Amino acid sequence: MAIAETAQIHASAIVEDGAVIGDKVQIGPYAVIGPEVRLSEGVRIGSHVVVTGQTVIGRGTEVFPFASLGTAPQDLKFRGERSTLEIGENVKIRENVTMNPGTEGGGAVTRVGDNCLFMVGSHVAHDCHVGSNVIAANNATLAGHVEVGDFAVLGGFCGIHQFARIGAHAMVGGMTGVERDVIPYGSVIGNRAHLAGLNMVGMKRRGFDRPQIHALRAAYKAVFLDEDGSLHERASAVAAGLEGDGAAREMVDFILAGGSRRFCVPES
Repeated sequence: MAIAETAQIHASAIVEDGAVIGDKVQIGPYAVIGPEVRLSEGVRIGSHVVVTGQTVIGRGTEVFPFASLGTAPQDLKFRGERSTLEIGENVKIRENVTMNPGTEGGGAVTRVGDNCLFMVGSHVAHDCHVGSNVIAANNATLAGHVEVGDFAVLGGFCGIHQFARIGAHAMVGGMTGVERDVIPYGSVIGNRAHLAGLNMVGMKRRGFDRPQIHALRAAYKAVFLDEDGSLHERASAVAAGLEGDGAAREMVDFILAGGSRRFCVPES
């Protein structure tokens, strides 16, 4: 066990042999830290938190009471293979959040980026890859193998289907069930999500300029509101006329890259 001298560990906490505890880490009452866990500088672990498995938590991340990080994946194919959970820097993980490590079939790693907020009861399942600056509201649920881009916002009680992709800067409405891929900058809502337009509020908050927004709007209309050709053909045509690497380019590249799920589209 390697515990920095500046770490503050409550007398009732259990830190198992082999754990690596960095400078200025704080571990609260009745927390349990497993033998293969690594807590980086300034991590704060609240009371009754369990961190186990091969879990790495980045600098400045704060974990609130009763969260459970690194326990075995909820996947019947899991056979105890070695897999990891990697959580970035300055992440806020609120009460009762659960995050599981990966499985052999998904690359054996679940990864969460920096500066994210996971509100009460949200869940990150095995083999998910979550970007940075993501917000998951209360009880938002990611099934296995989900990809979430930077700055995406997941509304309360939403559910994301296995293997679905949520593009960067997208907004998923509360209580929305997402079975299909959500384009970057898209906004979706519904019992089974449909594309309700672009996440204009998020773009304005993050300082996107008018030319970028106008270009994205034009690309969106050409891809999703035009009826000529297939979705892929329309996206290819738009891509051919774009210059640079702005938001419109990001959207059409996401579509052309494809995934294992179909795309959320506007209601007909």
